[in-house]
Amino acid sequence: MLLQQPGESPYDLRFNLFSFVTRISWTFWLVAVVVGYDFAQRADRIYAPESPGRLAMLVVWVAAMALSILVHELGHAFAFRRYGTESSIVLYYFGGLAIPVTSFRGRGSRSMGSREDLIVAAAGPAFQIGSAALVVLIAWLMGYRVLSLSMMPGPLANLGGAIEGRDFSSALTFGLVNFYVWPSIVWGVLNLVPVLPLDGGRIAKAIVEMQGGDVTIAAWIGVITAALISYWGFTTGQTFLGIFFASMAINNYQSIQPGGPW
Repeated sequence: MLLQQPGESPYDLRFNLFSFVTRISWTFWLVAVVVGYDFAQRADRIYAPESPGRLAMLVVWVAAMALSILVHELGHAFAFRRYGTESSIVLYYFGGLAIPVTSFRGRGSRSMGSREDLIVAAAGPAFQIGSAALVVLIAWLMGYRVLSLSMMPGPLANLGGAIEGRDFSSALTFGLVNFYVWPSIVWGVLNLVPVLPLDGGRIAKAIVEMQGGDVTIAAWIGVITAALISYWGFTTGQTFLGIFFASMAINNYQSIQPGGPW
C-alpha cells in the first residue's frame, strides 16, 4: 500500500532484507498487539492448560503479522526492482509501504508506465495471499485444518468449510499457522478493493489509463465502492470498517477536485 511515510523514531527497528532498507515503526507493534489480543486470548483458551500463555501467543501473533506485511511489501519491492527501481520498506500502524528511492539500468528518473504500475500494485497482494494459500495447502496435505479460515470477516468465512482436518496438537504451531494465514488473506483481499490509494485502486487506475480513460474515472470508482462498503460495514455492526471506508470515499471524492493528489 503506498500511502504517506511515517516519521522516523529512535524506537524504530531497522535492518536490510534482500538488500531493501527496511524499517518497522514502533507504531506497528502497538497496533499489532491491539489487533491480535483477542486472537491470542482465544488460542490460549483453546489450548489451556497446555498453552504457553496469553503473552506468548500474543508474541507469536505479532511476529506472524509482521512477517505477513513484510511479504506483502516485498512483493511490491521486487516488482519495483524488476522494472529498474530500488525501494525501501516501512511497516507502521496502517500496514506497510514500499517506497521507490532510486532507479538504475539506465532508466534515470523515468516514471513507470501504466502496465508496470499495475504489476507493481498487484504484486503485493499476490505475494501475501499466495504465501497464505501455500501455508494452508501444506497444512491440508499434512492432515490439519486451518481454523482461522472460518474466522474471516464477511463472505470470506466460507473458506473455512471447504478444508477439513484435525486440530494442531501444539498451541505454538496453531498460532504460527493461523496467525499468519488470517492477516495475509484479510489484508491481501482488503488491498484489492478498487479504492485509491489501496493496491486495488492503483490497479483500477492503471487499467483506466491503459484504456485511454481519465484518472477521475478510477477516483469515482473508488468513491462508489468505498461508500458501498462503508454502508455495509455500518449496517452489519462492523463500525471500524465503516469508518475506514467512509474516510476513503471522502478522500477519493476530494481527489477529483482541482489540485487533488491523483
